[in-house]
Amino acid sequence: MVRSAQSTTFSASAYFDDRGPHGTAQPITEYVHPHSRPIVSYFFPKGVGEYHYGERHPMKPHRLTLTNALVMGYGLDKQIHHIYNPRPATQAELEMYHDHDYVDFLSRVTPGNQNDMRHLIDTFNCVEDCPIFSDMYDFCRMYAGASLAGARKLCAGACDTAINWSGGLHHAKRGEASGFCYVNDIVLAILELLRYHPRVLYIDIDIHHGDGVELAFYHSNRVMTVSFHKYTGEFFPGTGKLDDNGANLGKHFCLNVPLQDGVDDEMYLTVFKTVIEDTVASFRPTSIVLQCGADSLGCDRLGAFNLSIAAHGECVNFVRKFNVPLLVLGGGGYTIKNVSRCWTYETAVLVGAEIPDELPATVYDPFFRDSEWKLHPPLTGHVENQNSAASLQKITIGIRSKLRYLQGAPSVAMQEIPPDLEGLLADEEKTVEEQDEEMGTAMAGERRSDRTTARNEYFDGENDVDAEPCSAVSTTTRRVPARRARGMGRRARGRTRSRAAAAAREVDGDEDGDENGAVASASASGRVAKSRTRRPRKPRGRAADKEKEKDKEKEKELTDLDLDLAAEAESGQEPMTPMDLDVDVS
Repeated sequence: MVRSAQSTTFSASAYFDDRGPHGTAQPITEYVHPHSRPIVSYFFPKGVGEYHYGERHPMKPHRLTLTNALVMGYGLDKQIHHIYNPRPATQAELEMYHDHDYVDFLSRVTPGNQNDMRHLIDTFNCVEDCPIFSDMYDFCRMYAGASLAGARKLCAGACDTAINWSGGLHHAKRGEASGFCYVNDIVLAILELLRYHPRVLYIDIDIHHGDGVELAFYHSNRVMTVSFHKYTGEFFPGTGKLDDNGANLGKHFCLNVPLQDGVDDEMYLTVFKTVIEDTVASFRPTSIVLQCGADSLGCDRLGAFNLSIAAHGECVNFVRKFNVPLLVLGGGGYTIKNVSRCWTYETAVLVGAEIPDELPATVYDPFFRDSEWKLHPPLTGHVENQNSAASLQKITIGIRSKLRYLQGAPSVAMQEIPPDLEGLLADEEKTVEEQDEEMGTAMAGERRSDRTTARNEYFDGENDVDAEPCSAVSTTTRRVPARRARGMGRRARGRTRSRAAAAAREVDGDEDGDENGAVASASASGRVAKSRTRRPRKPRGRAADKEKEKDKEKEKELTDLDLDLAAEAESGQEPMTPMDLDVDVS
């Protein structure tokens, strides 16, 4: 029962218009297959459309709420693989590009204290076009965080296309605001992409020149910027002429397509497809960032082109067909009902869904009443076309001449590491070889844990005593820290008057050529020499007894030598160097 004070109910209010003969689009009910390609992710920070620049300001974040309502109304959320409510960007993430003082100012300034911070407001250009409004810093963090999240998903391979209609604010500079833009989320996203992708192509179809992004990468050959915009020298921002090329390493990696008022669908699509196709063929990007400013549509509050929503969406579809990881962002657009329709249509293009011309029923129906709730209202023919076929041909020839200087895609072997990546590399765990290589010890990759065999090792069968890990001689005597001599002569090198060297020569002189003598002298140097020749037969009878006596005498001499070495160590004398002994193993 309806009370007398309630003459109408909510469902009968103006939120739901009676469309009469005009139809209503039914939402898509079929869900996308989870393993289908391309994988599309949709980023919409909750509450991003609730901010307000101020009365009569042309920038209306509410357009994002309208766009999201139409996307959900068409049922496109069922055709999107992943929908995210990303976290806001942190101050450290904003400072990957922007100056610390500027970010700190954005975090502190409010409408209540702006009079006390007037000098900083002028310094950071937060006047007129970029006013101070409530929760401005939170708004910047939200749309920047969404663009960064999309870039991370692309780098991780979690999606093929990332959509963030709240981003695309391309005018902001490193240390100041400009053109309704406070934080340049595009530059932050590209820096994130450069951590994984060697070459990033940035395409801007906003009616205003993307000066902030171009300036950030003006000296880089890893990012190519291509901007299609209106240029008269006076139209904001006043940059973006055809002759701008970039500088230093970035020379010829900055392309501008300046257009005049009234460009129509046919002319725009012709020059767009020609330039982008040649650019992709020459630059060979590994990822693309597409800024879809909707102020290039006809009938825009601040625009002067004659583009339709279908032509604007065809640009997006053309870029999508390159099958390169794609980050799609919003941008300008100041007739909010056309902006929301345009970005909704382009969302359908990116997911590969066909949607009808009738709009779905939403609580924002009154916004679209004058266009009879159509997705594609007539927007063209309202501005005289000042572009000619000859002028567009001149632009195309100029762009192609610049692309000839590229000589193939640039190498990234010696490029500067993007900000903060050095810290990440320092924090990751490194192997012992990598640590040695960084310390300059030249041991990286040379250590082996497997057992190796010396080149002079030979195994003569089961009766070979060398197969044992330690020889019988080494068990009775202490090894002397000596090294096998490089030459085969008897003359010792280094400390020739050393008693150890003299003892070694005396031992060698007793039995020249005898194998046992060679073994004894080798044990004095810490090694057992292996003969490369066939082992002689062992003596028998009396000869065997003589050989045993000689072995005992030599062992005694070696024991005396060890005692002498110990005495030298206790007396503080300099010990023998590894080159003090020269052993003849022939």
